[in-house]
Amino acid sequence: MGVPESPNAAGSIYSTAEQLAYYTSLPTMFGAAAALFTSAAGHVLLVKPNYRDLWSLPGGMLDDGEPPHEGCRREVEEEIGLRITPGPLLTVGWTAPDGTRHRPIVHFIFDGGELDAAAPIWLQESELDGYRFVAPGDLAEYLPPFMTARVTAALRRRAGQGPAYLPEARS
Repeated sequence: MGVPESPNAAGSIYSTAEQLAYYTSLPTMFGAAAALFTSAAGHVLLVKPNYRDLWSLPGGMLDDGEPPHEGCRREVEEEIGLRITPGPLLTVGWTAPDGTRHRPIVHFIFDGGELDAAAPIWLQESELDGYRFVAPGDLAEYLPPFMTARVTAALRRRAGQGPAYLPEARS
């Protein structure tokens, strides 16, 4: 790409066509967002998707161009029927592409807060089979290892400790 001698009207030294060509050439990734909810006793709300064996946090994939906090809000409402304003970002995780998914995923976990025992949880039956509150020490029995690490880090971050970014652990 050649460098023009002066900026265009938008303040860029590259033409619109050059900018489009550049951005089209960049790699892309998927995004997902979830909320960390806990009970008064500190147990974590997990949901059981009907399309996989292990549990997860309420949340899901972002729509094209959707900001992570908005995707979190939308997914929580769709999956468990709660209208929330996501709290602070607790963790950002990254997972490399694999055999069936050709792009990496960046996963955001926001603070969903503490749920009252009487919170009206309604499950999206087309995707979820159940929900339960799980003690932090028992998360590994329900979640895949990468998700156990993310949720544990989110709990630590909520308590004012620990990292906010979790790169994929390679074995």
